Amino acid sequence: MTLGQLMKDSRARLGLSLRDVERETGISNGHLSLLESGTVQRPSPNLLEKLASLYGVSYSLLMELSGYRSAEPITVASNSLGEMNDLSELELEQVRRFVGYLRSTRTDDSIDDKTRTP
Repeated sequence: MTLGQLMKDSRARLGLSLRDVERETGISNGHLSLLESGTVQRPSPNLLEKLASLYGVSYSLLMELSGYRSAEPITVASNSLGEMNDLSELELEQVRRFVGYLRSTRTDDSIDDKTRTP
């Protein structure tokens, strides 16, 4: 998933228009459209923080999708597995598919041996 796809999906999930997001964040709807289309690929951390808050998504994930190195890597295995025991089978399958997707889009450059757990 790209940053633009996540932004568009998150906005749609909340039933917001680009103008609604503009009113809530102060980010112009034109700039938001460029983000969603992938034309802008590395927005400022300040902008990402506003969108993460509004959309209810992880700021760290937005930073990583924008190409910023995270001070703390996102690892589902170490941080979230204990918190997933309340998910339905369907939700767990969606998580598995998303992890599979992430793995399928890896490049040799995207794997940092320091962030991998043994």
